[in-house]
Amino acid sequence: QVQLVESGGGSVQPGGSLRLSCVASGSIFSIDDMGWYRQAPGKERELVAVVTAGGSTNYGDSVKGRFSISRDNAQKAVYLQMNSLKPEDTAVYCCNAVLRPLERIWNRSTYWGQGTQVTVSS
Repeated sequence: QVQLVESGGGSVQPGGSLRLSCVASGSIFSIDDMGWYRQAPGKERELVAVVTAGGSTNYGDSVKGRFSISRDNAQKAVYLQMNSLKPEDTAVYCCNAVLRPLERIWNRSTYWGQGTQVTVSS
């Protein structure tokens, strides 16, 4: 059974920083894209950042220049460094991975973590 477990959320003042981590575990053949999405109350889920297996990255417009995504393929982990945080960054941040589980290597599947709360407030 594949699981994604996030850590690193919390409360921070505007201008502060947080680092989120997500580790994939279970019977995994390979992982393609890994990324972070967020959803604020009353709003739709939006892309924060995604990184491919080869290291190419893509960011949502609202976080460009402030957030940085990275991954450790050996650890099956993805990280999100968030700097210059703003109150509008407050949301539940969810880790996402597109991967091939061992029992279905022909089938790319999308998995989600449970999410971690990030609150930016003075």
